[in-house]
Amino acid sequence: MDMFPAAAFPSTQSECRYVAGLMSGTSFDGVDAVLVKLTGARDTIQLNVKAAYHTSYSDDLHRRLHALSRSGRAPIDHLAALHGHLADCYADAVTALMNQAARPLSSIDLVGVHGQTIAHVPASLADGPPGRGTLQLGAPGALASALNCPVVGDFRPADMALHGQGAPIIPYFDYAVLGDAQETRLMLNLGGIANVTVVPAGASRADVRAFDTGPANMVLDALTELLFDEPYDADGAYAKAGTPYADVVATLIREDFFQQPPPRSTGRGQFGTDYAQRVWAQVRRHDGSRHDALATAVLLTASSVYQAYAQFIRPNAPADRMLVSGGGVHNSTLMQALRNAFAPISVASTADVGIDPDMKEAIGMAVLAHEWTHGTATALPSVTGATRAARLGALHLPPAS
Repeated sequence: MDMFPAAAFPSTQSECRYVAGLMSGTSFDGVDAVLVKLTGARDTIQLNVKAAYHTSYSDDLHRRLHALSRSGRAPIDHLAALHGHLADCYADAVTALMNQAARPLSSIDLVGVHGQTIAHVPASLADGPPGRGTLQLGAPGALASALNCPVVGDFRPADMALHGQGAPIIPYFDYAVLGDAQETRLMLNLGGIANVTVVPAGASRADVRAFDTGPANMVLDALTELLFDEPYDADGAYAKAGTPYADVVATLIREDFFQQPPPRSTGRGQFGTDYAQRVWAQVRRHDGSRHDALATAVLLTASSVYQAYAQFIRPNAPADRMLVSGGGVHNSTLMQALRNAFAPISVASTADVGIDPDMKEAIGMAVLAHEWTHGTATALPSVTGATRAARLGALHLPPAS
């Protein structure tokens, strides 16, 4: 039997709830926060975004997170301290969000927080202990106390306990909110990693497929920092000034990850700084420039997305339209590369269907938290490979008054 305060969660699907959704992605850039008015559940869910707010991490926090992800040997006391510090960052983001919305904190019914992924291990490590797991920092219990509000977090472990990849978890949102009765849609998220969801026209949950296609901003940002001492390639300007090396892309895309059929997921361990340095080394062997390295990474991202589509999606669900979200939507060079690869399929931002591309995943966290209170199993075994559908998330309550 589910045990949570009835007063905190409306008991009928007709009542509305104000939910704050929080997302911090693999680029380690900051926190996206949204306030969403939600009614209904499952097939009847409706949402209205009331406010959105982004706050960047401090330079020190950004540096520490990158250092932990690069070293692979994070001091346990540093991890513990960051676990609590990130909860403070999330609480500050929610406070700023509600100030922007001109609403009191007490008007929030629920918070959904993803946490900051430090490690995601969907399969046992060859050189490590047996087992699989995932680690997101951000202490949802501490956040519940700070905001005096119920918080749903820890979304991935329930699926992994059922032998799933634990990723991606946004496909439920893609299906419930962005699916269309007449149009087969590809939802592409260009965060640190690129992942794609296909929702066939009029699909059932079992028809949905989603998986990570490979690198996106993670490699682009690492190259920009390495070669230009800047955090990211604004609008893809450096890449646009270069020439991509198709031979380098052809070599990289033959590697095992890109041939692996879904379900599959990846992260910084595979496509982090070391991988970016490999791309740069291969471009240099062809006497390529810094700009050429960025152009090559853009082509690799677009090519790996298209290859994944052509190999694993198109045979059963040819797409009518692609809708793109995440920070990569602002890289015009990358967006043009995707349009070139997918023509004549339309490639556009999720803004075209009313979803802010920068806030899609934060909205998704609000929806997953809301659905948790209705007992909905939001994991999709057709996506993750789990033995059955899990109810994603764990509830953390504030201290009793």
